[in-house]
Amino acid sequence: MKWLKHAVTRWIAALAACFIILFLVPTPYYLYQPGTVERLSSLITVDEGHKDSEGSFNLTTVLSIRASNVATLLYGMLHQDTEVRKASDVKGNLTEAEYVRVLNHMMAASQRTSIASALTQAGQPVDTGVTGLFLTMIQPGSKAGGILRIGDIVTSVDEEPAVSVESISRYLSANKKIGDTVRLTVKRDDEEHTEQVKLVPLGADARPGLGLTLEPEYTIAASRKVDFAASEIGGPSAGLMFSLEIMDQLLPEDLTHGRKIAGTGTIDMNGNVGQIGGIRDKIIAAHLAGVDLFFCPKDPEGTKGNAQDAIDEAKKRGYDLRIVPVATLSEAFNYLAQLH
Repeated sequence: MKWLKHAVTRWIAALAACFIILFLVPTPYYLYQPGTVERLSSLITVDEGHKDSEGSFNLTTVLSIRASNVATLLYGMLHQDTEVRKASDVKGNLTEAEYVRVLNHMMAASQRTSIASALTQAGQPVDTGVTGLFLTMIQPGSKAGGILRIGDIVTSVDEEPAVSVESISRYLSANKKIGDTVRLTVKRDDEEHTEQVKLVPLGADARPGLGLTLEPEYTIAASRKVDFAASEIGGPSAGLMFSLEIMDQLLPEDLTHGRKIAGTGTIDMNGNVGQIGGIRDKIIAAHLAGVDLFFCPKDPEGTKGNAQDAIDEAKKRGYDLRIVPVATLSEAFNYLAQLH
């Protein structure tokens, strides 16, 4: 019976090895799939607005799954409509916690810019400002590593208010040289800190800089309060659809004209619509959800971008989905105004 005992032992060892390989060995990949289509009237409430439109505005999402083990990775490789991407291509050199922090910031910023652009388009007063620059990435070669943290809000460089990346770049180019140390005032977890960072060469012209990726931290003071329900959705790509839902609740007319309308695209304070990722997955999600009309960012002249990819995906799959590329919120509003 010794041979049987050895065989069982080897069989158990093989099963244990397979289990370890499949479920305990991590992989550096993410899986991307078509996500959900979310009705925005359940996520956004405009003070003294209305939610009686016959149709609906909807955001579209991409489902992102961390392939934390080999079994999940194999599922993604075999599953239809799943894209496998390296973690480094998704979040750069950010940790998982830093990546989530950046996505949450982008969503919060998108909410503020959507309020400002929607109220402006609707003829409502709104005041905007910048309280600082949000740190989204420390670039390779920067001397800020170990000094600054992702999520810091830089409020001044030396005595210069940090109101835009351009203004800080001009200040450093005009007054500093590579190797100089500048004093940064940063807001971190609601506390103010002062840090010293040496300047490094940036760009082809080797101009002095910090080697940081920064985005404006906006504030708005609006005439109408707009509340966003808590959500696990992150990133900036719902901005355009946020703005359209806000306008639909603000204005007396029904902007949906009874249609189920979805879309994607960033929005800035001036109502400009920007390119996003995952457009092909969002087209699939919109079709599966029975969407009638899909807004997407218009491609800059002479380039291939979201619009071409969206139209190509719908055509390839034989979808009866009207895709409308727009460059601004105003273009989307005008298109809706002519619907019957």
